[in-house]
Amino acid sequence: MKKMIWLAFPLLAIALIVGVYNIFSAYWSENTSGLLPLSGQVIVIDPGHGGVDGGSSSREGLMEDEVALEISFRLRDYLQSAGALVLMTREEDVDLAAPSTEGLRNRKVEDLQKRVQLINESGSDLFISLHLNAGSSNWRGAQTFYNPAFTESQMMAETVQGELTRQLENTNRKAAGVNNIYMLDSAEIPGLLIEAGFLSNPEEAGRFEDEEYLDQMAASIYQGLARHFDADQ
Repeated sequence: MKKMIWLAFPLLAIALIVGVYNIFSAYWSENTSGLLPLSGQVIVIDPGHGGVDGGSSSREGLMEDEVALEISFRLRDYLQSAGALVLMTREEDVDLAAPSTEGLRNRKVEDLQKRVQLINESGSDLFISLHLNAGSSNWRGAQTFYNPAFTESQMMAETVQGELTRQLENTNRKAAGVNNIYMLDSAEIPGLLIEAGFLSNPEEAGRFEDEEYLDQMAASIYQGLARHFDADQ
């Protein structure tokens, strides 16, 4: 009988410790989640292109992959300072294809597949893929795209686009739902693809060489996300 009592005592002590720990964890989570606007959010930032695929370019040779990465670094800093855990698909001028993969087309396909795989396996709440557009030299302005299958993506896109319009004061474009972008179609979590502007527009391309403008772009995206999650509270 004494042996059974002594065996039961440590089990009871462990159960008590676990119970106290769970109560403390719940209390801590409840009382610290509101300290920062994005506390508890896990976000993937995907700077478009990289490596052998530089993306679009300006007349002066400014490359999409370089600008997307610069904006991404700034956005990461804003998000982290607001309490989010941020993952990036790349932090250097590289693609995600295997070194043994040959041919530009094959590398681009594998690169996109690896990015989507990273997003889907990351356990993240959302992703932001950053790009720059190209087309007519008269076209300009940032635009946010989303997969209409995700209601949260639409609400998030409209809020972010609203901040881009309000703060940058150089676009009247609207958030757009699309069904033909591989990353948006294949990702299993809400997300946005943001075209930050047109490198084919000489005036707008020049702004992407301005450090202050890059920071303003990142701040606009961050504030749109912060507003979105604040509205969800």
